Amino acid sequence: MSFVFRDATLTEAKPLIGIFAESGKGKTYSALLLARGYVGPNGKVGMIETEAGRGEAYADMIDGSYQVLSLRNDFSPKNFGEAIKAAERAGFDALIIDSASHEWEGQGGVLSMAATNQEQGKKGPIVWQKPKLDHQRHFMLPIMQTSIPLVIVCMRAKYPMKEVKKPNGGKEWVRSEDLEPKQSEDILYEMFVHGWIDEQHRFRGTKYTRPDLRQVIRDGEPISLDTGRRLAEWARGVAATSTQQQSPAADRFLPDATEAARKGTAALTAWVGENKANLPAGWIEANKAGLWLIAKEVDAVDEPATAPAAPPPAAAPPEDPEGDFYTSDDPLLTVAEQQAAKGSEALQQWILANGGAIEKGWLEKHKKALEVKAAAADRPKKQPAQTGFDV
Repeated sequence: MSFVFRDATLTEAKPLIGIFAESGKGKTYSALLLARGYVGPNGKVGMIETEAGRGEAYADMIDGSYQVLSLRNDFSPKNFGEAIKAAERAGFDALIIDSASHEWEGQGGVLSMAATNQEQGKKGPIVWQKPKLDHQRHFMLPIMQTSIPLVIVCMRAKYPMKEVKKPNGGKEWVRSEDLEPKQSEDILYEMFVHGWIDEQHRFRGTKYTRPDLRQVIRDGEPISLDTGRRLAEWARGVAATSTQQQSPAADRFLPDATEAARKGTAALTAWVGENKANLPAGWIEANKAGLWLIAKEVDAVDEPATAPAAPPPAAAPPEDPEGDFYTSDDPLLTVAEQQAAKGSEALQQWILANGGAIEKGWLEKHKKALEVKAAAADRPKKQPAQTGFDV
């Protein structure tokens, strides 16, 4: 195996935008305005929609319209990956995923997969092995390596509960002041720009990969068509300064090549061999580094992980390398804590619905902590005035 360095090119830095917010702040409408402004009046905008049709509520408010693929019932990473492939085949200029939170906590999503493994008697790292691999392979990699010029990832958000120490030395659960998206922590690392929407529907930037992007998607301003136009101008400026220009005719090969790369190095090599005679001059040289990177990452994901020779001691549960899945090896507790964070009523409903599947003694062990967390969530919280933004 040989490793070859190449000159860095600005066109490899594709805008990937993350928008997260509580319900009613306008993340879907903001994403549609950003996408339409970016692609212009004749560009194609697609949406992977999981919000029971609410993503189509603005169909008569966005000039140029947009196309929708609705996901229902099974929000597995694999289904999201297939939807992204369908968007690539459709030739969209911008893609909105609304909402990516379902891939994480929806039916069939990552947390659901882990809970199923637990019910089947799996323990420790094995509980999370396939959910994590599927999340990386079928969701994260397609988002990062897609041929679609602009991807906007919308996520639900919450103010999570956190345990703090009181002046008398005791502990209590309080609501954090930091808004967090309902997704894996690693998704924000991959975003070019990300931020949240406040009560006045203004974008609050939390990350800008390049300083000049602060003047493109401006902190403290609502996202508008002009925001999308500025982002398009920025992207064109980046492309114009690149030393690697690719002809429009060559673009038709990239989606198929990318799909082959997502099957590994062997599949990519076979695809190049079959299509080499039809590829334009310089196409392989211009694209091989990015495609090879995708294929190698897939090969690494496909390598089977071995189970530990012996289970870890109960006093020291295995550590999650991402730090966002669990603090013990009990995904049932993770789901229960999510319900408790919604309040006492949600917690009680969840216990009633799942009581038959809960092992004897489990509820007694965790009941007090869950009730404390639910009581903290029950405390009244000032609600912003409704302004017509439903999603």
